[in-house]
Amino acid sequence: MSKPVSRREFLNLIAATSGTAAVLGITSALGMIPSSASASVPDLLRLSNQSRKVVILGGGISGLTVAYELGKAGYDCTILEASHRCGGRIFTVRAGTLIDEIGNPQYCDFDDEPHMYFNAGAARIPSTHTNVLHYCKELGVDLELFINENKMAWIQDDNIMGGKPIRNGEFTTNVRGFMAELMAKAMTDVELDQPFTDDEAGLVLNMIRAFGDLGPDNRFTGSSRAGYASGNYVTHTVQKDIIDVRNLLRAQAARQVLSDNEGETGPMLMQPTGGMDRIPAGFVRQLEDKIKYRARVTSLNLRDDGVTVEYDQDGQRLSIDADYCFNCIPSHFMNGITNNLPADYTQAMKYIRRGVAYKAAFQAKERFWEKQGIYGGISWTNQPIRQIWYPPHGIHKAKGVVLAAYDYGNGMPFTRMTQGERIEAHLAQGEKVHADYRQQCEKGITIAWHRMNNMLGCSARWNVQTPEEQAIFDKLQASVNGRHWFIGDQISKHTAWMESAIQSAHVALADLDQRVRAEAANA
Repeated sequence: MSKPVSRREFLNLIAATSGTAAVLGITSALGMIPSSASASVPDLLRLSNQSRKVVILGGGISGLTVAYELGKAGYDCTILEASHRCGGRIFTVRAGTLIDEIGNPQYCDFDDEPHMYFNAGAARIPSTHTNVLHYCKELGVDLELFINENKMAWIQDDNIMGGKPIRNGEFTTNVRGFMAELMAKAMTDVELDQPFTDDEAGLVLNMIRAFGDLGPDNRFTGSSRAGYASGNYVTHTVQKDIIDVRNLLRAQAARQVLSDNEGETGPMLMQPTGGMDRIPAGFVRQLEDKIKYRARVTSLNLRDDGVTVEYDQDGQRLSIDADYCFNCIPSHFMNGITNNLPADYTQAMKYIRRGVAYKAAFQAKERFWEKQGIYGGISWTNQPIRQIWYPPHGIHKAKGVVLAAYDYGNGMPFTRMTQGERIEAHLAQGEKVHADYRQQCEKGITIAWHRMNNMLGCSARWNVQTPEEQAIFDKLQASVNGRHWFIGDQISKHTAWMESAIQSAHVALADLDQRVRAEAANA
């Protein structure tokens, strides 16, 4: 007697082999997930005759959000930004841009054209990031589509096909076909609880067949999704032979390719027209007279009735008094600044770990990828560069800028290299994906976030899986005496996204607003 598959086991099987998007698609079909949330912008009480001053430490996206929302509500805000620009890790590089890496400063010398830029930090906006999209609309930041996955891009791995790159579509079609065959067989072979009904099992089996393009006998014998070996739209086509799945599964990028372009990095994705820094620029247009640049905070003194912040600017020691302080200075920097924050609070700040991220880019002498039918998207390789991104903007222009390396998890090997060594490594590794890569690429730039001035690291690292770590997180998210709030993606459970930083600002703003309303009610 055959045994049906439970929803739980089936979804686990899908997740293990095919990524989160497949799970989301099936759970949506079965009505098992809620609809997406709307923007979380708090409705702040507008001040009447009273004046309240706010000092904001850092001009990252969370600090800009706080200043913008409080300014609309009548608060007098001042942003102290240590750098010459706002935006933090929202950093777009174009002609003339300073890459302020300690020990390796660079000036970008790309051609000075609107489409010749590179987003060295934040680079994508998922359609689920409703708060980012809300501010883009409100601030007049034009958006365009960002292409993340492209079946015409390449997969290159020394462990498969003799190191020869193959098209993403050919790779994924074969792997998904074999995985779907396994899942189809599992519909009758797996022990389960809470089984599907017969009707549900039939529907899901049909979905599996469609997912992997299986034949009526639930076997994968190849698919036109991988492209054709010969023929075109006006001649007879011959389907490509299937590839031995044992060969493909040796690829280190197999799981990455099947799952990385899913969930938040799946369609649909967007980017600001002209560069990601158009978003902080939209805030800055509204806040220009509220921002003090090159203002490095030297001390923070909290009082029962407010806060005093000292800072150095243009060789002068200055100070500012305010009623409230919102702080998006990276925690590892804040630990080195004189302050009178509670001991358990400063100890909690020391707990936050920082990631290491690295990016690089080249100007291309011509858009060679378009000659290969690639318009946007990512090629994957098992080389240390990991990825090559092709710009979705500037299509059919003479030149373009390609991302030449992106390692979010372990960029330190490149960080330790000289600039010349980095460029040579990127060219040599890129040649395995594109044979003429070295001849096509010029004017390389690199960004090692672990050495970027005013950053010295990438996003925070939270697991929030233990009661001890949750207590530390809660401690830092709460205000100190109703006068100081830590903000930024470092105070979120889903770090490294602009959406996280903005939502952390909204949480802090809502807490302040609740306190102000309570004071008004008791006055």
